[in-house]
Amino acid sequence: MALAQETVLLHGHIIDSLILAKVLDTILMMGGAFDLSEVRIGATRGEPSSARIFVRASSPALLTDILDAIQPHGATIERESDCTIESAPADGILPEGFYATTHLPTQIRVQGRWLDVEAIEMDVAIRVDQEWASARAVPMGEVRKGDRIVTGRDGIRVLPLERPKERDVFSFMEAQVSSERPHGHIILDVARRMTSLRAARAAGQGTSDVLLAGGPAIIHAGGRDALTWLIKAGFIQVLFCGNALAAHDMEAHLFGTSLGYGLTAGRAVPHGHEHHLRTINRIRAIGGIEEAVRSGVVTEGIMAACVRRGVRLVLAGTIRDDGPLPGVITDSVKAQAAMRAALPSVGLALLVASTLHAVATGNLLPATVPTVCVDVNPSVPTKLADRGSFQAVGLVMDAASFLRELARELGWKA
Repeated sequence: MALAQETVLLHGHIIDSLILAKVLDTILMMGGAFDLSEVRIGATRGEPSSARIFVRASSPALLTDILDAIQPHGATIERESDCTIESAPADGILPEGFYATTHLPTQIRVQGRWLDVEAIEMDVAIRVDQEWASARAVPMGEVRKGDRIVTGRDGIRVLPLERPKERDVFSFMEAQVSSERPHGHIILDVARRMTSLRAARAAGQGTSDVLLAGGPAIIHAGGRDALTWLIKAGFIQVLFCGNALAAHDMEAHLFGTSLGYGLTAGRAVPHGHEHHLRTINRIRAIGGIEEAVRSGVVTEGIMAACVRRGVRLVLAGTIRDDGPLPGVITDSVKAQAAMRAALPSVGLALLVASTLHAVATGNLLPATVPTVCVDVNPSVPTKLADRGSFQAVGLVMDAASFLRELARELGWKA
């Protein structure tokens, strides 16, 4: 006989998104049992469905594990109660039992009122302000002693994503990864979104930015010209990259090589392995990327386009960087904070040819931001999905091919 039980509620597009099926399967796979005491299916495409599920488990501990597992799918405990709040014991330390967020829209119940959690992202905590009037997602490192932190799972509501009004590549069940999957319709849909966002900004009707997080393979594979055009044409407002992409972009301009290989000949040139080092050294001597562009040393390419178009650039360094270039953030915590600060205005994310930046950016993005992950290695979009970024559409293709096709759809003549 079950020793522990709880009633949970699901609400939203839980049928067509398979949320109900996932919740029931999770309960059974974890050794629990359930009774569907009430199910109401929406009669029209836009009408939400709801379900009332009686969850049973052999022990309170197992029930807790099951509830923790199904809560990210939007399962909310039926009994109305405020969330539990405890004070952080020290700077950078969360109270035991803190609630770890998903990247789905989340609400907490405080003093009988439901509050939206601002700046939601996965794997962080929730902090309530001193006036009990607002709640915000907060990384562990930003917690200060005495902060009011949400613990447990009572009084917490995770909201499943709403069904899109029109079916597109970002609809439910579209985010599958396959090297054999046709990609033309995905690129066309991305191009339409980028066109719409640019038009809205030009008309003063929207502020959603397009983010591209990219790796140096963009340069090596021949995608530099296409990305430069996308930036010049006003389709990209935020660029996340590392020391390498910036260095090889400017190396291509100054020496005509990328990592020492000729961009046209496709073979190593004499002393080419030094070119990126000499590029970094020259930029350091000038003072930085912006100074190099303003002074006329760097006149074309991705970095030059970013400076001239006012693109928000976040250069996050790694332990293997040469130099690095001025402006590269070598403290990973500060780099993460800089990336996080650039995300509130982002309405579309393109993660291209960088496992490091793709996963890092995916971890910071809310589930409401449409995301495309492009890499020739299928393990990269798969890894992103495994980390929880289920809203990301995976494209297994060469970075340069993706950028060229996208740019052509947007009007690039090359």
